[in-house]
Amino acid sequence: MEYRQYGKTDVRVSLLGMGAMRFEHPDDFDESAATVLHAFEKGVTYFDTAPAYFEDKSERIVGRAVLEMKKQDRPFYISTKSAGATADDVRKDLEESLRRLNLETIDFYHCWCVMTLEDWKNRLKGGAVEEILKAREEGLIRYPAVSTHLPGPEIHHILEDGYFEGVTLGYSAINFMYREDGIQAAAERHLGVVTMNPLGGGLIPQNAETFSFIKMDPNQSMVEAGLQFLKAQPEISTMIVGFRNQSDVDSAVRAIEKGTLFSSEHVEQMRASIHENFNELCTTCTYCEDCPEEIEVWKFMEAANYFQFKGSETPHSRLKWHWAKKLDELDRCTQCRLCEEVCTQHLPILDRFEALKSQKPDS
Repeated sequence: MEYRQYGKTDVRVSLLGMGAMRFEHPDDFDESAATVLHAFEKGVTYFDTAPAYFEDKSERIVGRAVLEMKKQDRPFYISTKSAGATADDVRKDLEESLRRLNLETIDFYHCWCVMTLEDWKNRLKGGAVEEILKAREEGLIRYPAVSTHLPGPEIHHILEDGYFEGVTLGYSAINFMYREDGIQAAAERHLGVVTMNPLGGGLIPQNAETFSFIKMDPNQSMVEAGLQFLKAQPEISTMIVGFRNQSDVDSAVRAIEKGTLFSSEHVEQMRASIHENFNELCTTCTYCEDCPEEIEVWKFMEAANYFQFKGSETPHSRLKWHWAKKLDELDRCTQCRLCEEVCTQHLPILDRFEALKSQKPDS
């Protein structure tokens, strides 16, 4: 297993991390904790969880594994989060996480799920960020971080305020152009970078023929290709993969340890392929951001991309969990078509809106 420095901290973390949100049987604490311990035995040292995963079961599962990992003479690091907007919310989440995780100090504590710059301003105004920093002074956490699905330039804006030691962001071989500015902003500040959804939320391996252009070697599996793409980028401290079971752990470890690294030439070929072969997919350039009705058009268009692929995530779950958006917001659309006029890809945006609205979960 390869280990990398987490930003300018004194911590080295495993390049392959574990995301504890996809356990095959989350109600079986023994089986799920055994998956965590199996990853630890394979060299994984970074474990990411959150209070809301499986309605707090994820933290309790990881906490059970922590009791066993403490007995070993090897380091491990726990990451969890709070989406609280106020100091009181953050303190409550932190205290409950410490109890569930069987820890006195949490290594990486995230200001979680920052969806918009307005959301970020509210976290600052409500005291959430200040409370995280206070917890560090009290020794309850070691390193404050932020977890976000914002586009790269907006991530840049948050990081320049200097509150955090690292950032966790969605980043993969099929959306890297969208967030590479965020990666670069973190690198410039010598911050830790943790990538989530490194396999595109399952889209990459589940649509192997569609995304075959990612491969450096035709004999690579899609899991290998997706993880090796990230491994080739030295700015990334660790990539968190959601393991359902011990078999998933073994597959990811084999994939990360393969030696086929991506060249800069191949990355440029990937960039060209995405532009050429996926021109019907919104690339989230955000030229449509000046909607008179203040609809964040590009977020709905990004979610509409998921009509094109098979996978576990639907456009509606994408809107809810990545963008904090509701379909009802589209009712404000006056069909002025300004967004279509400025769209660099000339996409039928209003038709995509109608497709989204026609597939409401309760319809």
